[in-house]
Amino acid sequence: MKALVIEGPKTAVIQEVPYPTPGEKEVTIRVKRCGICGTDFHIYQGEFLSPYPLIPGHEFSGVVEEVGPGVTQFTKGDRVAVDPSLFCGECEFCLTHRGNHCVNWGATGDTVNGALAEFVKVPAQNVFKLSNDLSFAAGAMIEPLACVVHGVNRLELKVGQSVLIFGAGSMGQLLTQALSRAGAGELVVVDVDQSKLDVALAHGATAGYLSQNIDQALSHRVGHAGFDVVIDVTGIPAVIETEFKYVAPTGTFMQFGVAPEKSSVSINPFDVYHKDLRIIGSMAINRTYGAAVNWINAGRFDIDSLISTVVSLEEIPALLEGGKASNVMKIQVSFD
Repeated sequence: MKALVIEGPKTAVIQEVPYPTPGEKEVTIRVKRCGICGTDFHIYQGEFLSPYPLIPGHEFSGVVEEVGPGVTQFTKGDRVAVDPSLFCGECEFCLTHRGNHCVNWGATGDTVNGALAEFVKVPAQNVFKLSNDLSFAAGAMIEPLACVVHGVNRLELKVGQSVLIFGAGSMGQLLTQALSRAGAGELVVVDVDQSKLDVALAHGATAGYLSQNIDQALSHRVGHAGFDVVIDVTGIPAVIETEFKYVAPTGTFMQFGVAPEKSSVSINPFDVYHKDLRIIGSMAINRTYGAAVNWINAGRFDIDSLISTVVSLEEIPALLEGGKASNVMKIQVSFD
């Protein structure tokens, strides 16, 4: 079968690899759609914890091709999406509902071969059936939404609180839609691209500002006039440093975007103390995939507006080398 293989930092090729035969309680999926995540770009750049060589791809949907011994809940042809999380289930963190910090943490497409291939092998317990009227494109967006569900749970948002989001890519858009449904009052989005702001404004944002105008547009929103919640979805250290001034006293700053592993930012510890700030992170998925399936199956999200580019597997090496353009939201690979 054909697959994209990242052989090492900044080296990605399309090559023939063996078909992944399912083992005990495993399922092999014929991939239909697979999203390209910011993490995939970090893996390509050598900025993530992934081993090499690796077939990336952790946002995917498809149909069951083959089931292994001990699998009774799925049959060939079932339409499915897959939680890529690989938790050991035995360490202290798994046993206390913190599986995303599993001592032996892994994920399909991050630490073991993923879905940027014609077929991928996964644990049957991670597979979720899709409703018949849900597209494979939408099915491949369940994993990003599951990350958003975890982030919203971490925030413990109170109804009517004000929220400021930096970054209106696909994850920022999903957060905007999710928080608008979870009770946010004022919901402001900042980005470098007006077309992305327009999408956010159409789906829950109450205001949107270009980043180059932010100092002027939000000059009155510092100190006590700040936001209850500020969320970074950019992962850009230089941007992150500027965001803390918009957090109101007793407010929450969330780092949602993935920054380079060895990056750093400077913050004022007196401000953290004096403003009584809460600083939290949101890492991947923590048993939130099922909730995301329910949310998306209920038709609560506009997914089509978030998929800006559909490409073939053969186009991915050049795409990874060129980097993601600022006006692009979600890129998906179609295997049809």
